[in-house]
This record gives sequence, C-alpha cells and structure tokens, in this order.
Amino acid sequence: MTERKDELAANLARVEGRIAAACAAAGRPREDVTLIVVTKTYPASDVRILADLGVRQVAENRDQDAAPKAAECTDLPLSWHFVGQLQTNKVRSVVGYADVVQSVDRARLVTALSREAVRAGRELGCLIQVALDAGEQARGERGGVAPGGIGELADLVADAPGLRLGGLMTVAPLTGEYAGRQQAAFERLMDLSTSLRRAHPAATMVSAGMSADLEQAVAAGATHVRVGSAVLGVRPGLG
Repeated sequence: MTERKDELAANLARVEGRIAAACAAAGRPREDVTLIVVTKTYPASDVRILADLGVRQVAENRDQDAAPKAAECTDLPLSWHFVGQLQTNKVRSVVGYADVVQSVDRARLVTALSREAVRAGRELGCLIQVALDAGEQARGERGGVAPGGIGELADLVADAPGLRLGGLMTVAPLTGEYAGRQQAAFERLMDLSTSLRRAHPAATMVSAGMSADLEQAVAAGATHVRVGSAVLGVRPGLG
C-alpha cells in the first residue's frame, strides 16, 4: 500500500506540474482548472489513496463498476462524476452516487435523470456532451449531441426539476475534421460554451482534455480536465 501511495503521489505531482505549466503558458491562474481523476477499472483502495493525497473529484464511466466503489467510499470527501454513455435503465443507480453526469446527450435521458433526482431528493449537475464529429445534428459514435442540438437540450436540462445545467463536455474526436487536432476541437467547444452562456450564464463548466491532451484543453480554456492513466497508470489489461 505504501508503494502504491508513493507511485500515485509521484504521478499526481507530475500531472499537477503539467496543469500548472499549461495554465502559466495560457496566462491563466492555476485555480481556473480543476483536475478530475478518472478511476475507472481501479479499485476503491486507489480512490482512498487519492482522497488522502488531496484529490476531491473522481470520475467513472460504467455504473456496474462505479456503484459498488462509490458505496465503499461514502465516508470520503469526494464528488463523483459519471462520464460514460448512460443507458436510461442505469439512471436510478447513477443518481444514487453521482454528483455530476457529464454525458447528457438526449432528451429521454434528461427526463429519466430528472425523475430519479427528484425521487432521491438530490440536485444533479449535468453537462451536455458535445460530439464534434457528428456533423450538425446526429449523435456521435461515442455519444454526444451535435453542436446544433445543444441549445434545445440545454433548455430541457435547465427547466427539469432536480437538475442543474453545469456546462459542456467533449472527448477529442478520433475521426472527421478534428481528428488529430485536439486544440482546434477544444477551441470549438469554447465557442459553443460562449454561445450557451448567453442563454444560461451559470453554465460555466467546460470539461475537456485527458492524459494525452490536457495541455491543449487548458490552452483552449477548459475549466476541468479528466485524467486517468497519467495518474493511475496504464489500465489493467490494456498492456
């Protein structure tokens, strides 16, 4: 356990250094950017170590892994983010532990999240997941609403009982015009965020950037970066 704590502390310090350097290069204060550690596939024991090291925001992408892990960690001062594609039959479980769902991409999901948040007596933060590879209207391969659908979905979230519209999230596209152009993708997301805030001034959160491209996300203006492997190591089973 001591060895693992030392490893995570060193990795966390490296990531912290990268974020600080990226903020300095962009002329932004370090406190402008929040680190969310993606703990998917890693055990609750790692989450405990991270909390001990000062991490306060963690993310998961599969309810069947996240629910038992969150239940083991209810005594920790953590905010849980759900970042994966979310099926409506998992909504009741996710609402039980998640503070923010970053992958809201369709009206039916908004309705289900609202119903369960009200039932649980909770206020749930919601980010609209934007698929920058989806053209103007379709959903993206990895979930997400096309840029042209953001306004309508944002209005739905803002008006839904139990939900709070937090802002936008994206994953850098692997295909299409933004493939290999992460910073351009993140700059496009920032433009979309500016438009969203005209109608919803409190929706200031912009979640973008992961282990490989957090610098580009910070340069573009992201408020939150989601980092997994750079903190926890390469995922088990992924070589």
